Amino acid sequence: MGTRNTKQTSRPVAKKASALLRDGRTSAKTKSVAASALAQAKLRKGK
Repeated sequence: MGTRNTKQTSRPVAKKASALLRDGRTSAKTKSVAASALAQAKLRKGK
């Protein structure tokens, strides 16, 4: 088996990725990359 990837997306990158996903002008390829970055982000639950 391979090694486990423990790297996570930083908060500033996750914020930009989120903004790209919400922007209607973003291409499908860019949205795919942004979604991948968000999937690797440690998200906060609540405030």
